[in-house]
Amino acid sequence: MTRTPLRPLARILAARRDGENPDSIERENLAARHEADRDTQRERAEGRLLVLGIVFLCAFFMVGLKMSVMAGSDPVEPKSAASGAQIVGARADITDRNGRILATNLTTHSLYAQPHQMIDPDRAARELAAIFPDLNDEKLFQQFTGKKKFLWIKRRISPEQQQAVFDIGEPGLLFGPREMRLYPNGKLASHVLGGVSFGREGVSAAELVGIAGIEKAMDSELRDPGRGDVPLALSMDLTIQAAVEHVLYGGMRLMNAKGAAAVLMDVHTGEIISLASLPDFDPNDRPKPLTEGDQADSPLFNRAVQGLYELGSTFKIFTTGQAVDERLVSRSTWIDTKGPMTWGKHRIRDFKDHGPAMTVEDVIVESSNIGTARIAMMIGAERQQNFLAKLGLFKPVPVELVEARGAKPLLPRKWSEIHTMTVSYGHGLSTSPLHLAGAYATLLNGGRSVVPSLLKGGKPLGASVVTENTSAQMRDFLRQVVVRGTATLGEVEGYHVAGKTGTADKPKPTGGYYDDKVIATFASVFPANDPKYVLVVTLDEPVETSGPKPRRTAGWTAVPVAAEIIRRTAPLLGLAPDVEHRRAQGVTLVNN
Repeated sequence: MTRTPLRPLARILAARRDGENPDSIERENLAARHEADRDTQRERAEGRLLVLGIVFLCAFFMVGLKMSVMAGSDPVEPKSAASGAQIVGARADITDRNGRILATNLTTHSLYAQPHQMIDPDRAARELAAIFPDLNDEKLFQQFTGKKKFLWIKRRISPEQQQAVFDIGEPGLLFGPREMRLYPNGKLASHVLGGVSFGREGVSAAELVGIAGIEKAMDSELRDPGRGDVPLALSMDLTIQAAVEHVLYGGMRLMNAKGAAAVLMDVHTGEIISLASLPDFDPNDRPKPLTEGDQADSPLFNRAVQGLYELGSTFKIFTTGQAVDERLVSRSTWIDTKGPMTWGKHRIRDFKDHGPAMTVEDVIVESSNIGTARIAMMIGAERQQNFLAKLGLFKPVPVELVEARGAKPLLPRKWSEIHTMTVSYGHGLSTSPLHLAGAYATLLNGGRSVVPSLLKGGKPLGASVVTENTSAQMRDFLRQVVVRGTATLGEVEGYHVAGKTGTADKPKPTGGYYDDKVIATFASVFPANDPKYVLVVTLDEPVETSGPKPRRTAGWTAVPVAAEIIRRTAPLLGLAPDVEHRRAQGVTLVNN
C-alpha cells in the first residue's frame, strides 16, 4: 500500500509561494490518513463479526438438530468413552416345549477392591480368605499393597457371602451388579444347554456369552435385545429327558459301560424330544476341558453328537432298503450266505452260520454280514454312496448345537469294492448316533427326508428318498428283528417296537480293533405300524455279566436299555398301548 507523505514538497513550496501556512497541509494529510485507517479497521471488524455470527448460527443449528434427534429416540444409558460399545447383560431364557425353564438369569453381585481406599489391607485379606477358602490371604495382601488401583476378587458371590464381606467394614471392598446364568435342573440336558461364561466386563455390567451347546449355537439370538421377554423354546420335553437320562444311567451301570448316548426324535418333524450323553456335568459348575488324553473321556464330550462310531449292523437296513426300492431284490429273494466271503486277503464272516442261503427279510432278521455284502454288490459303490448321502450320512448334522458342526462322518479314503461290502453292514464308515436317528427317521417315516432339530416346531420334511411301500416293508423287516431276531429283548407290550441291533468292534487309537471292546447300538422306531418316534441307544464298551460268560452284543446290552426307555416314555408321549384281541381269565380285551 502506497502511503501519502504528510508534507509533500511540491505542495509546501506552492503554499510558501502563495503565502499559505504549510503546517495546515500536514494536519490535513494526517487527518485523511487517520480516517483511512479507521475505515480499514471498521471493515475488518465487520468481517470478523460476520464470520463469528455464521459460526454461532451453525452451532445453534447443530445443537437444535441433536436435541430433536434425542427427543425422538428412546432413552439409553450413556456409554463410557473408555469401554467402547455398551455391555448388554440381558440374555433370554431357554425353555422346553411345554414352557418349563431350562436356563434363566439370576441377579447376583461381583466383588472387587480399590486398594488405595483400604484402611486395613492385612485384616481385609485375612477376612476374605476366611469367607472364600479358595483365596490366599498372603497373595491378597500383596495385591492390596501393590500399585494396582483396581482388583477383581470374585466374579460372582452369593447373598450370604456378600453380607459376610459387608461385615468386614472395609471401604475399599465394593460390589458390582451381575447377571448369573442359572440352570435350575442341574445336570439334566447339560450337553444340549452347554453353558456360558463372562465376555466383556465392567464394574456395573458383564456380558454373558455362550461357550458350548445351544447357548453358543444360538448366542446371537439369545443376546438379541429385540427378543424382550420371549424365551427360546426347545423341542425337548423336560419330563421325558429326565426319564431317558435316569434309565440310560442305570443301564450304563448295569451293563458296565464306559459311556452311553440316547436320541429320541419325532420321525415326521425331526424334533428332538430327548438327547442324552453320559457321563455328564453340571452347567452351573462347568468343568474345564481336558488338556491331554482322549477328549472322549471328558464329561464335556457329547457322545450323541460328537461321538463318531462304526455303528455296525444298524446300517444293514439302508442296504436292503435301497435294493428293494431300486427293485434289485424283493423281501422273498434268496441270497447266498455261504461263508466265508472272500475278497482278496479280506474275509467276511457272520457271527453264526446261517446256512447256504436266506431270504432278504431273513438277512435283516438274522443280521447276516455276508448276505448284506452280496446285496451291496448288486447296488454298486456309486449308487450306494448317493443313497447314503441322501440319508445325511456324509456331512455334519445341521442341528442347533455348536458341537455338531465338527462331527463330520469318517469316510473311506478310496471307496473300493471291499468298502462297498463293509459299509453295507456298518464297518468302515463312522457316524454319530444323531446321524443314525435322522437316517432311520427318513427311511421309516414313509421315505421323506428328515432334518433333526432342537427347536420347537422342527423343520419341514424334505424330498422323498424311498417310496412309501419300501418304507413300510423296512418297518416290517425291523419288526421281525424284535419278534424273532436279534432284538427279542426289545419287545414292549402294546407298542410294537421295530429296530435293528448293531455291535461293532471298537477301533484302537493306534490302528486295528480291540478283541474285547465294542460299540453296541439299538436303533428303533415305534409304533412300527404307524411310526411316531425313533430311538437310538448306544453303549460304549458294555459287558453284560449275568450269565456264565460275559456278553457284549447289542441284543444283550443296548436292546434292554432301549426297551425300558420306551416303556417309560411312551405313555408320557401320549401313546396309548395297542391291546390286541385276546382272552385272559374270562375277560376280553379289545381296542378302543
